[in-house]
Amino acid sequence: MIAEPERLTLPYTSDVARATEHLYERVSRTVTPVEWELFAPYVARIEVLKDERNAVVLAHHYQSAAIYRCVADIIGDSLALAQAAAATQADVIVMCGVHFMAETAKLLSPQKIVLLPDLAAGCSLAESITAEDVRALRAAHPGVPVVTYVNTSAAVKAESDICCTSANAVAVVESLGVPRVIFIPDEYLGAYVASKTAVEIVTWRGHCEVHERFTGAQIAELREMHGDIVVLAHPECPPDVLAASDFVGSTTAMLGYIKERRPARVAMITECSMAGNVAEAFPEIEFTQPCMLCPHMQRITLPKILRALETMSPQIEIDSAIAERARRSVERMTAIGRDAR
Repeated sequence: MIAEPERLTLPYTSDVARATEHLYERVSRTVTPVEWELFAPYVARIEVLKDERNAVVLAHHYQSAAIYRCVADIIGDSLALAQAAAATQADVIVMCGVHFMAETAKLLSPQKIVLLPDLAAGCSLAESITAEDVRALRAAHPGVPVVTYVNTSAAVKAESDICCTSANAVAVVESLGVPRVIFIPDEYLGAYVASKTAVEIVTWRGHCEVHERFTGAQIAELREMHGDIVVLAHPECPPDVLAASDFVGSTTAMLGYIKERRPARVAMITECSMAGNVAEAFPEIEFTQPCMLCPHMQRITLPKILRALETMSPQIEIDSAIAERARRSVERMTAIGRDAR
């Protein structure tokens, strides 16, 4: 659980204990008292620096419990995080997520300082396609608009006509009123969209290295062990996983399903940190799932968040010409009036 134990060296004092006691209650089901004594000094110091820097900390659902429940001011999916941060009066945004998420936050808050605690926190999906690849796709399919998943770099967004999220992808595709679109970069999400619309979808062979590892056979095994289990899957999973699931939706949609339906036992077929974080909010529900951790999300740690606030680095910067075009692709999505979760 402790990503970098050699760096967790701040002392656990009585002052720290008093300052963080109320926060430990939020994670007591998943963080042991011994671990908390290592985490708490960082949590306490981060809270102080947030005030001093007028900073807001954003945490994606895939972050560790101590970050997600103890230092984050805003939690959610990638685009929703960036949108919420833009609406705050904060001068500094600390993105506890991956690089493309920090870029999106910068696109929507160009006047704010955006910090990413570890620049190596990447994304296999975002890295599966480049701006040059998009230009080649356009050349191969003249006149066909490009719909780009927000899990992409600013440079790729800049080459696109419009962005989408996993929640609004079908609505965005159909809003264009054309018979055919290029949908990038997630092949499985593209196939899911194709199953929900009459629009022809040209896909790219990009995958999330976490979601692509799930299989339909794993779902069958879960049902054998837990016959009454409700299976929720992210549309970045392979088609056989989606076919074997009870509900398919974005991470926010999964959370909404759980809040509304309150099933007794749930398997969340997505990055397993999310299930742990959601479990804290629903102690009456049993969460069971094959666990796949995102190695990139796990690069963000409490010591790195603290160091980012202390040094005000690393800062995310985007070339102004790229930023303007990328921002326009995001704004076109939000202009269609659908929920951009």
